Amino acid sequence: MKILWQPSEEQIARANLAAFRRFLTDSHGPIGEAYADLHAWSIEHLPDFWEAVWDFFDVIGEKGGAALEPGNHMMDARFFPNARFNFAENVLRRRDGADAVIFRSETGYASRLSWEELHGEVSRLTQALRAGGLEPGDRIAACLPNIPEAVTGALAAASLGAVWSSCSPDFGEQGILDRFRQIEPRILVACDGYFYNGKTIDVREKVCRVAEQIPSLEKIVIVPHRAEVTGEPPVCPDIPHAVLLQDYVGDFEEGEIAFTPLPFSHPLYILFSSGTTGLPKCIVHGAGGTLLQHLKEHRLHSDIQPDDRVFFFTTCGWMMWNWLVTALASRAAILLYDGSPFYPDGNVLYEYAESEGMTLFGTSARYLQALEKNGRAPGEDHDLSELRTLATTGSPLLPASFDYVYAHIKKDLCLSSISGGTDIISCFVLGNPTGPVIRGEIQVKGLGMAVEVWDEDGQRITGRKGELVCTRPFPSMPVCFWNDAGNARYRAAYFERFPGVWAHGDFAEETASGGFILYGRSDAVLNPGGVRIGTAEIYRQVEGFDEVLESVAVGQEWEGDTRILLFVVLREGLTLEEDLIDRIKRQIRAGASPRHIPARIIQVPQIPRTRSGKISEIAVRDVIHGREIRNLEALANPEAL
Repeated sequence: MKILWQPSEEQIARANLAAFRRFLTDSHGPIGEAYADLHAWSIEHLPDFWEAVWDFFDVIGEKGGAALEPGNHMMDARFFPNARFNFAENVLRRRDGADAVIFRSETGYASRLSWEELHGEVSRLTQALRAGGLEPGDRIAACLPNIPEAVTGALAAASLGAVWSSCSPDFGEQGILDRFRQIEPRILVACDGYFYNGKTIDVREKVCRVAEQIPSLEKIVIVPHRAEVTGEPPVCPDIPHAVLLQDYVGDFEEGEIAFTPLPFSHPLYILFSSGTTGLPKCIVHGAGGTLLQHLKEHRLHSDIQPDDRVFFFTTCGWMMWNWLVTALASRAAILLYDGSPFYPDGNVLYEYAESEGMTLFGTSARYLQALEKNGRAPGEDHDLSELRTLATTGSPLLPASFDYVYAHIKKDLCLSSISGGTDIISCFVLGNPTGPVIRGEIQVKGLGMAVEVWDEDGQRITGRKGELVCTRPFPSMPVCFWNDAGNARYRAAYFERFPGVWAHGDFAEETASGGFILYGRSDAVLNPGGVRIGTAEIYRQVEGFDEVLESVAVGQEWEGDTRILLFVVLREGLTLEEDLIDRIKRQIRAGASPRHIPARIIQVPQIPRTRSGKISEIAVRDVIHGREIRNLEALANPEAL
């Protein structure tokens, strides 16, 4: 166990988590000093904990009595069943001239909205939606880059109880239809184009084709982002019901927003599974669970303070975008970026961090690996003095990446590897700004989250690999899956592995320190000779090689057993020679075990990834077995297969 960072006594004392502990002590009596004591209390007193979260963060609304009705099954639990509140009212509670939303494009185009301006833009759009007859529960679909109009659209929808569902404009036509046709939106908000890696991509024709194939649409609102950046006159597509955003909001003037009070579990967002094995699942998330979980994760686990500058590199098709938007509820500014993180020279995100004084920088583990492979040292080239937290997710953060962060980004930094997912629009395991960062480990399980690791027989284990589970209900469980009669698909997705217990599908280990190590998805676990091996165990060894940019390991059915195949992407100009194959195998043997050694190592030009940047091990496994890949639209680069 190697501690890479330890907060100072002063940092611990001024953290939001310390203030929350004092709040609980005043209202419920002494709680032990260790984080483990606080977590145990949060599970043993689950209703009291979530009520304390509501009170500590001064949620606007009526709690309405009981904080939890447990029900007969975890799925039946109801948090704050009699509460009435509005998500957008809580997010927009601040109104002044300070920055609220800051935007930067890879083109150099930039804009910003103050809290007062954000409120005004949401007000105008809310009035337009209401004038169009939109009612609570109606769906608004959005195909937008990560721009301010996506934020104002989501908050306007929430203000009157409509349900917001978004994807990125780089999705193909079928990928968009596979998602949005299922939920029958009344309104589609779409851009005219976007920018990536120095290219301008016009999507107007695609938007027209999509709109024509969604019968439920009554209005198509066009955000002329491409035209605004390039300086061209905005053009509205020549299709029925289409209107430019500026014409849609028309003459509505800024004013007070009539926030609609709604139940705690009223649908707020519909998110989608990656859809690599069929049509994406439409996962409905409630407003109350989203708000409370994000407030807890932002303020307690990420120590976000008012006036902080919070950034996450994401698209509108990944749940981290929804997570980022809620940071406004902590009175912090959010920083949006659209484009390639490596255009034109790989410095753009850290230039952004320096110029805007980022306090939380969120990204993927893959991005950090790419920086390291490219020899970047952001901390040496940029002033990151304001940066307190670096959060990573999307895939397990390798131990070498922990070393890289503290050597080449910043030494005094809480490195928060976090993990949860679209399924819960939040995290099971994440950071602790008052505790140590241990090399290769996620710091802690989330407060109020009864997270454990179980073996095949459903027994809790520590220090060994098993299934990540959650044994008690939590408020950000999905409200339902869309069009799922009797919750059959919902139940099958999470509760069949261990009846009545949420099995998340992650292969994980709880360590002696109370931290966690993730080894990949359970459905991608390798099983040679009956020994379960997480793919991340192999990646930890392979990606330390300077020659290897990235890799993917899968199991292949072979002569009555399973053999491991390892595909590697090498630096440009390199060819996989026997010497490198031998060195990789020796490292895997020494760093993992003989069981981990691949039967074959094969060079490929690229590795297939989902549109949120995750390696699609299942697609690779299926294609090498000659199985049909049922939804290529879920992949950002299907040609890799």
